[in-house]
Amino acid sequence: MTDSEYQIICYEEVGSTNDAALLLSRNLKGKKVAVRAKRQTAGRGRRGRNWQSLDGNLFFSMLRGFDLQKLGILVMSAALAVADTIKTYDMTADVRIKWPNDVLLNGAKVCGMLLEKGAGKYMVIGIGVNILQSPKSADMLYPTVSLREAGIVATADDFLQRYLPLFEKNLRQSAKRLRRKWLQYAKGIGSQIVVRQNGTEQTGIFEGIDENADLILRIGDKTQKILAGDVFFVED
Repeated sequence: MTDSEYQIICYEEVGSTNDAALLLSRNLKGKKVAVRAKRQTAGRGRRGRNWQSLDGNLFFSMLRGFDLQKLGILVMSAALAVADTIKTYDMTADVRIKWPNDVLLNGAKVCGMLLEKGAGKYMVIGIGVNILQSPKSADMLYPTVSLREAGIVATADDFLQRYLPLFEKNLRQSAKRLRRKWLQYAKGIGSQIVVRQNGTEQTGIFEGIDENADLILRIGDKTQKILAGDVFFVED
């Protein structure tokens, strides 16, 4: 399964596939490109965090023209396609999405994403999937797992080839339909959560997301929408 719309550029080693994609975005003219690296020496996660790029895992960044007014569709489609891809290997896999775009397998993080604005109308969607190994360190925010550790046999190349058409399929859906599908995969709707933003914390009930992929937090008898932040479930 492939998506012929994408030109796949594979490097032996880069600092960050997002950085490589950002550079490429300056000279592309409407093409869809996936930048992949076998080794990544300076991978970046959300909010400036380091991304540990272990051998055999998948690190890639997609370059795609997109309307910023519909960014929620892009955010939902990217995470849902990872969940969908995992299901192609094992339909019974316990896959969940943790807002905004972490993908969990058996309750542990198997994938993270970083979206950045490229040149012109290009968006860069950086994705790291733990295929063979998962990083372990005392300072990690969440437990991690790899596909292999969960008993799923896959390779980085094959995962990418399966992912791209599923991502494009999701992008063709309406925001309403994507939101409904996202909620089916969502971790902890109705649970008490703590949302950390810029050194502040808010505690409330996770009500889900809207069609822009913004988190809906209920505090008492009021709700508010949150565009960015880190979510921690109280029961964890």
